[in-house]
Amino acid sequence: MNDTGVIAAPPTDRVLELFHGVRLTPTQRRIAHSLVQHAASAAYLSAAEVAELAQVSQPSVTRFAMALGYDGYPALRRRLRDIAAGGPGPDSPGHLTGPPQNETQRAVRAEVENLHRLADQLADRDRVTAAGALLAASRPLPVLGLRAAAPLAAYFAYFAAKIHPDVRVLDTGGSLLADRLEQARAGGATALLAIVLPRYPRESLEALREVRESGTGLTVVTITDSAVSPAAEYSDIVLPAAVGAQLVFDLHTAPMALSMVLLQAICDAAPADAQRRLEEFERSATRRQVFLS
Repeated sequence: MNDTGVIAAPPTDRVLELFHGVRLTPTQRRIAHSLVQHAASAAYLSAAEVAELAQVSQPSVTRFAMALGYDGYPALRRRLRDIAAGGPGPDSPGHLTGPPQNETQRAVRAEVENLHRLADQLADRDRVTAAGALLAASRPLPVLGLRAAAPLAAYFAYFAAKIHPDVRVLDTGGSLLADRLEQARAGGATALLAIVLPRYPRESLEALREVRESGTGLTVVTITDSAVSPAAEYSDIVLPAAVGAQLVFDLHTAPMALSMVLLQAICDAAPADAQRRLEEFERSATRRQVFLS
């Protein structure tokens, strides 16, 4: 909280806002990811130090700053220092006003802000609409989610199975994951939904890299926490939704909401098929007395 009683958004979130809506190259995403991971100290690093941190060349850091609309890295660093030094203005999306709040209140209110940010992103529905069409057409539809993302993959797949004839959850790593990806492709899959959340399981990234480098033809749609997530490098469509990090364990409210928005887009891509399958499910559920009401 600053001296005006405003609770500022965490530095990580405010650094992320610098990249929102900007199309970055894989190298630039590495730089952005390094700045996000070191948000507290990034404002005091030289271009050479940022380059070393991200394992890129110093000219790449300069080009990165210019891609964000700055004259060069010194101008970007001044902006990073502004972020480190001050709270957001009265109209900034990350501010909360009112009496002092405890830790859990701040965490929940931060999730509200994450949902507001997601709602703002969805003003342009082109990416979600395109992703929905790709996933609706894939037979089967593999859904990848390892570790923390596994419950969300299962949640999405539970509802997707009501409107899609063949949804396959891939929630186990190792050689079995590679087998199941190959089986899905051999079975006719044309797209893969990947859910990759912090701390970014190595096996998830390796699986996406293998899909990209093997030339299987699978189009990768990824739900992840930001446009500069490591998973973005191996994805054809990235759908970002911020993850809450204020408590001991992350909050995935926005990614869960986005997964249901994506499911709506799948329904909209093939409305007649979706309606037919929903009606078939309801008749079956009624006959078997699955639900009490």
